[in-house]
Amino acid sequence: MPGLVLFGRRWAIGSDDFVLPGAFELFVRLVWWIGILVLYAVHKGQFNCPGGGLLHSYLLGLIILLASIICALSALVYISMQGTISNPGPRKSLPKILYTRLLLYFPEFIWAVVGAVWVSDNSVQCEKTVINGVIGTVIASWIIIIFTIIGVVIVFDPLGGKKTFYLPDGVSRNLESSQSGQLLYNVKSSATRVWEKRIRLLCCCIVQDDDHRVAFTSIAELFRCYFSDTDLVPSDIAAGLILLHQEQDKMENCPKEPEEVLCHSPSSLMSEDLDVELENAAHYMLFAAAAYGWPYYVYTNPYTALCKLNGDCCRNRPADSEITGSDRHNFHFGSILKITGLQYRDFIHISFHNKIYEIPFFVALDHKKEAIVVAVRGTLSFEDILTDLSADCEDLTLEEVLENGFVHKGITQAANYIYRKLINDGILNQAFTIAPEYKLVIVGHSLGGGTASILAIMLRNSFPTLKCYAFSPPGGLLSKSLADYTKHFIVSVIVGKDLVARLSMPNMEDLKRRIVRIVANCNRPKYQILLRGCWYEVFGRDPDDFPTELDGRSQDALTQPLLAEESLMVHRSPSYNALEEESHLNSPPQYPHLYLPGKIIHIVEESSSRRLCSSDIKYTARWSNETVFSSILISPKMITDHMPDVVLKALNSLSQEHGSCLSC
Repeated sequence: MPGLVLFGRRWAIGSDDFVLPGAFELFVRLVWWIGILVLYAVHKGQFNCPGGGLLHSYLLGLIILLASIICALSALVYISMQGTISNPGPRKSLPKILYTRLLLYFPEFIWAVVGAVWVSDNSVQCEKTVINGVIGTVIASWIIIIFTIIGVVIVFDPLGGKKTFYLPDGVSRNLESSQSGQLLYNVKSSATRVWEKRIRLLCCCIVQDDDHRVAFTSIAELFRCYFSDTDLVPSDIAAGLILLHQEQDKMENCPKEPEEVLCHSPSSLMSEDLDVELENAAHYMLFAAAAYGWPYYVYTNPYTALCKLNGDCCRNRPADSEITGSDRHNFHFGSILKITGLQYRDFIHISFHNKIYEIPFFVALDHKKEAIVVAVRGTLSFEDILTDLSADCEDLTLEEVLENGFVHKGITQAANYIYRKLINDGILNQAFTIAPEYKLVIVGHSLGGGTASILAIMLRNSFPTLKCYAFSPPGGLLSKSLADYTKHFIVSVIVGKDLVARLSMPNMEDLKRRIVRIVANCNRPKYQILLRGCWYEVFGRDPDDFPTELDGRSQDALTQPLLAEESLMVHRSPSYNALEEESHLNSPPQYPHLYLPGKIIHIVEESSSRRLCSSDIKYTARWSNETVFSSILISPKMITDHMPDVVLKALNSLSQEHGSCLSC
């Protein structure tokens, strides 16, 4: 629902968000109150000790104070349980109760100070049980006060006082346009500055230069654009994701139409081609995973990796001129050797240098496949995340391509960096001098897969026979014309419901629209959605059939927004909307539709278990197209399906299955 307005500003919390934390605090307070009441009743006539009079007054006041807090909390929880996400009417009295509850913090703070002073007084010689009870009371009071302060900081919205604005009705058109334009500029600038400060705070541990500052501003603008037109609080988004997941599971359980099944039946020629590509992909995924260095090796071998790497750290390594960047104790290079099974002499160049738009890679000779492999590392540092989030579009100029297209800006700059190193520094010339008959293969996972794809496009004219394997690349990478162009030399491999392969600004906008739609029109209170959703995610069962206002509506009616949806959109003045529409008409879209590169192999689990822990998983693979990844799927595996070890496991499983079929 819209954020709660308190003290004249908006907060990042809804009036229906006090049920679960309020119920927990209510339980603690009840236990606490009963304990103090019992303590007071048992020792009622035993306060004749030094300091006992103050203790008697302290306990009596604490009992009254806790009773008042319990009453306020009970009312707060009860009112917060009323209504639905988009119907806050039954909760309109909640701010008054919240003000009352907050006022009770002042006497509680005073009582906590008094208790602390009394406990620290050495002259007090009362019974030890009473003293311990007071100490527990003081500690509990301070813990609750500290957690309340932390909660206030978390739900504080820096833009709470500037979220919306309205212009006077009696203002002339030109004046209104001028005033609204200035207000719009101020609101946008403030929002961008807030997001930029947050990003700088998250990246405070890395050295910041001009490239970082430009990236911070670009990413802040991206977040500002995405979150500026809705009035959702974090719990609304969580409820929306839960509802979307259950709705999605219900749709997957429905039987498919015969036409849908037939369209996925591959021809024998395509099936043979798929088997060959899966075998190659399983082989080259080792190189893509090895590019992550020791973090991946330790992650996949948690018990033995450090011992094995320590044994190799003092052995010979290639000359220093062949390695750039820091590799303390030789752990990165030792891990690459372990994972790929190559020898020292097989490596032409290794770069561990890592900055924004500059990511590590290595060039090696693969004698098994007779290939020169360029392996690009995926996301592993804050600099890599900034490269990922620099999602503006820029033109990619290519010769002999009929229609140039848009590409992801940050990933393109990373590809440009590696391109300059390979060509200008003569790394590829050196490799082909050693093995002139070998072919060029470029591989990478995640950010590395996207970078490898754009690098392959750049090198295509110079090396017409090159091949690229992009494992779990970002979805918003290439425009349609470039994506079609790459189908001849790039193969993308996607596992399951991988989130990153579906990430693009249009897909994120679609997800936001779906969240707003399903959250606004669910007729259940939010706390029920969250509790049942947590039970569903952890223990599993049939998806809940939450009644919504969408039920029974015609398809034509569903294309129009409902009143509940509109209530969750930021209300703007007419001039605000006019300015927004005018800016869209006079400039191309900042985030056009971008797609996955090349031909796409989609790997899914045959008998998918929804639980995170499952054994003996069987996979099936098929050729797919970019439209299958035009929507973000909500699942517990949307993150794990992206991990390089999961991708490698799926490819190895399919490759071994194909090999066993051939032997039979």
